[in-house]
Amino acid sequence: MPSSQLRWFALIMALGLSACDDAPRFTRAEPGEARAGGATTVNKADRNAFSLPSANLPATRRLDFSVGNSFFRNPWVIAPSTTTARDGLGPLFNTNACQNCHIKDGRGHPPAPDALNAVSMLVRLSIPDAPAYAKVIEQLGVVPEPVYGGQLQDMAIPGVAPEGRVRVDYDSVPVRFKDGTQVELRKPRLQITDLGYGPMHPETQFSARVAPPMIGLGLLEAIPEAAILANAQPAAGNRAIAGRPNWVWDDAQQKTVLGRFGWKAGQPNLNQQNVHAFSGDMGLTTSLRPFDDCTEAQTACKQAPNGNGPDGEPEVSDNILRLVLFYTRNLAVPARRDVDSPQVLAGKSLFFQAGCQSCHTPSFTTAADAAEPELANQVIRPYSDLLLHDMGEGLADQRTEFKASGRDWRTAPLWGIGLTETVSGHTQFLHDGRARNLMEAVLWHGGEAEGAKQQVLAFNAEQRAALLAFLNSL
Repeated sequence: MPSSQLRWFALIMALGLSACDDAPRFTRAEPGEARAGGATTVNKADRNAFSLPSANLPATRRLDFSVGNSFFRNPWVIAPSTTTARDGLGPLFNTNACQNCHIKDGRGHPPAPDALNAVSMLVRLSIPDAPAYAKVIEQLGVVPEPVYGGQLQDMAIPGVAPEGRVRVDYDSVPVRFKDGTQVELRKPRLQITDLGYGPMHPETQFSARVAPPMIGLGLLEAIPEAAILANAQPAAGNRAIAGRPNWVWDDAQQKTVLGRFGWKAGQPNLNQQNVHAFSGDMGLTTSLRPFDDCTEAQTACKQAPNGNGPDGEPEVSDNILRLVLFYTRNLAVPARRDVDSPQVLAGKSLFFQAGCQSCHTPSFTTAADAAEPELANQVIRPYSDLLLHDMGEGLADQRTEFKASGRDWRTAPLWGIGLTETVSGHTQFLHDGRARNLMEAVLWHGGEAEGAKQQVLAFNAEQRAALLAFLNSL
């Protein structure tokens, strides 16, 4: 065996820094571990790795995937237009195409200091909850800002003023490893300028959110509810981990159900996630949300022409919505790389030793009655429990969303994370893109994850490299 492999196997066997003495030590890959999406997994690791259909999707069903991709990728235009299938953009919007936020179906990023628009990062708005807004909170999860609504839109059609401009500056936060190595984290300072409709409510709450990657969403939707809830447990004794479900409003069913999508698990299913993105991000109506995203104070927005059909058909027809849903359900997860590498295996052991898997649940089996047959009965490895966790004051946005507190965030799936730079051209992570690499993302963990972070801070340089090798293999 080469000396480098001997060194990594020695590290695997010698791991002993953690209090989790019963954590597994991995010396070989698990069966099927490279196939993160089960039979849907694709063997691609280039810039198009996030844009492929499920590997088991038959040719007869790939046409719908391609057509859905065209509506996801191509821009929408202002109404009225001869392009009647794609008109109705705005009046207020953040972008004119889904792909502008989810570039190559990947991860968004915060705006550069000189950017005119935030594009792949949006800003949620709300005001504090109050009993008078009980019905609004039940259905929206928040109380929208009275003049600007629930989301700041920094672009608009001619004749309508954009709501404002978004700028992000950063302060430095030093963090030191036990071996003396220092890292400078960056803490964002959000600024909203050039308000188009007057001052905001004095207690307005803000939450910056970058667009998440699109891979594997149909598989996450296919995880049985009971399997997610089985991992929910309150903190007890010396157990700090307390994953909790978010219970959110289902627009179609008109009732409260389990949330699983979005940075705070604020959406129950992919169709509703898509509908709200069409509405908030592009100002497009659907049969589920048949109104433009204008408040009563925004008269020019309310009076602007729209792209609805002659009989009131929405700008995004039910058929287009169906095709986009099919596309977003069937974006495949790429295969893992280097699962048998001794360094990756050492990093996996350290990941478990630090307790990261307590929230980043490695695997699930999808339901037999999944929405698409290709997604059914698949052993998948998303490394997420889809539950809410208190991540500490450092990451808090101080803004509730249904049952999520201002310190709560849904555990982000880790599959595909090692291909972020390849696909998206950057390595900016967390809900607002503050982390410039994976180690910075780890070091922002607090709250329930404070113990795991302290374990990582005790790792030496070789162990840190192994942990990153494992994360980059996902």
